[in-house]
Amino acid sequence: MESIRNIYRIGYGPSSSHTMGPRTAAETFLKRFNDASNYQVTLYGSLAATGKGHLTDKAIKEVFTGRKLQIVWKPEIILPRHPNGVKFEAYNKDTLLGDWTAYSIGGGAVVDDSTKTESVEVYPFSNLNDIIKWCNKNGRSYWEFVQEHEEKDIWDYLNEVWKVMKESIHRGLENEGVLPGILNLPRKASSYHVRASSLTGTLRKRALLFSYALAVSEENASGGKIVTAPTCGSCGALPAVLYYQNTEHNFSESKIIKALATAGLIGNVVKKNASISGAECGCQAEIGVACAMASAATTQLFGGTIFQIEYSAEMGLEHHLGLTCDPVAGLVQIPCIERNAFAAGRALNHHVFAILSDGRHRISFDKVVETMKKTGKDIPSLYRETSMGGLALFDGLADE
Repeated sequence: MESIRNIYRIGYGPSSSHTMGPRTAAETFLKRFNDASNYQVTLYGSLAATGKGHLTDKAIKEVFTGRKLQIVWKPEIILPRHPNGVKFEAYNKDTLLGDWTAYSIGGGAVVDDSTKTESVEVYPFSNLNDIIKWCNKNGRSYWEFVQEHEEKDIWDYLNEVWKVMKESIHRGLENEGVLPGILNLPRKASSYHVRASSLTGTLRKRALLFSYALAVSEENASGGKIVTAPTCGSCGALPAVLYYQNTEHNFSESKIIKALATAGLIGNVVKKNASISGAECGCQAEIGVACAMASAATTQLFGGTIFQIEYSAEMGLEHHLGLTCDPVAGLVQIPCIERNAFAAGRALNHHVFAILSDGRHRISFDKVVETMKKTGKDIPSLYRETSMGGLALFDGLADE
């Protein structure tokens, strides 16, 4: 299993799979064929179906600035390896110099047909059950398992991740106005945060939590700098929960960073054994995983055992099984932004439920990951980030 660095990628929204990934792939190809006279980029499947709403073409054009470029859209063709396929071709006038087919598999990661593993494997286990056995045998927690197997500078990286997460919350709470795109969707984070000051008790706390999740998600929707957790579209839940715990319950920065490590491990297990791509498995693979990560993190902060943390993560994913990915107008706005806020709220509920238990339950996290993968394959393609079904048909906006 790879480093948790690949779960937490720092970059710009609105989509890790449709913006970050294609940009990275374009940069890779341009380095190989920097002297071509003209280029063609063909987008397939989900990349083509929702690419304009996700600013895929904008991300690619920025890489090829000043060069002759043609972008071809083929949403009806889904390449065998992954729904997010893209083919790059470099020409010297009419002569093909070279081509490359790549796949944006979620979270900003890019592979091609020769890729077996995206990066160097750093962990000896790939499922949570084996990790639990290791932790139990050695008297360690999940963050210590991360510390044991990652490079020493992982803590410096996670500190930078936390810094960017907090900055995205602060910007999102200050910024107001309308988000880009044809929906003319107004930002809500600032007003939710202001209204929280007039509330007390549980209502105030929940309003603050919502405002933090909205802040990050709205920054992502506007192309701001965020951290994938595990994707751009699901980047608001984990930062919201951690910032809430940091400010409301005074958990130290050190404990927050350790919770980030555990959350990253949870996301890593899903990425290894299933998917974090909405185009491949629906929104259960994005917001469901984000909720599982946030659930595990907050349960650890409150002293949960390794078994209670696993239970909390299991609920985070289980209760999102079957969730479709059907963004209205292909934008990472409706229903994506609100889902981040509700996932953050659910994470706190899962933490309480798990802490009240002894950690024993019938269905393991690994089993839910397996189920999520199978469910994702069974979901019709029109509900897997193609904007061809579900809420995406609302008011006919998907056709505009």
